[in-house]
Amino acid sequence: MRVLFIGDIVGSPGRQIVRDRLADLVEHHHIDLVIANGENSASGFGITPRIAQDLFQSGIEVLTGGNHSWDRKEILDYIPHEPRLLRPANFAESNPGSGLYVGSARNGEKFAVLNLQGRIFLPPSEDPFKKADGELAKLSPDVGFVLVDVHAETTSEKIALGWYLDGRVTAVVGTHTHVATADERVLPNGTAYITDVGMTGPHEGIIGMERTTIIKKFIDGLPARFEVATGDVQMNAVLIETDDSGPRNQAGRLRAQSIARLRLRCD
Repeated sequence: MRVLFIGDIVGSPGRQIVRDRLADLVEHHHIDLVIANGENSASGFGITPRIAQDLFQSGIEVLTGGNHSWDRKEILDYIPHEPRLLRPANFAESNPGSGLYVGSARNGEKFAVLNLQGRIFLPPSEDPFKKADGELAKLSPDVGFVLVDVHAETTSEKIALGWYLDGRVTAVVGTHTHVATADERVLPNGTAYITDVGMTGPHEGIIGMERTTIIKKFIDGLPARFEVATGDVQMNAVLIETDDSGPRNQAGRLRAQSIARLRLRCD
């Protein structure tokens, strides 16, 4: 089984490269499932119902969220009716939507996607470690592939969750910082891991936003309106391949065989 996870999609440039490149990428790599983080897809802040539908139509099966999930208020009425759009599972129980989705991939394999948010340097949320335990316990034994998107600020918290979940899920991928890390690997018990997948959007700015305004804010500390940058648009993603014929992990899920970083630029 081959699964593509696309790093944080930022603004219209990020959405456009997904539209332009995803279909060919799926065909070339024989991908069975596409997942992406979409919490920055609406002008860099949040996601709207229209944009979510556009990304689903582009070939993404599940969209994950994070600390910007509620930036667009129209999403509050939409997310309870669209289970493929996730928000972190460790948000307050009273929040609309869900942080866990179960579906079937193109090859027929049953899969689950779990979305968690870190607690260090981010708004308060429930313990992601305990929440992971509770959400994974809900899955039936026939769910073969499980991916966890850890939307967190610090590398240490993401790495800790990776080790904590090793052997219990197929993959743990980090999002939020928009800068791809070079530590992709398969952990000893068969869980693919990377601290941050990186960003899908314009890389001539600062984590996707126009750089002049951000530099000025660092210098003078005054409030500023951030706009999405435009140049050097890239798609950063990881391709996870599972060992379908070998033994499954201790939780009965597919073991990862490999994880590879992909970086595509606009033509």
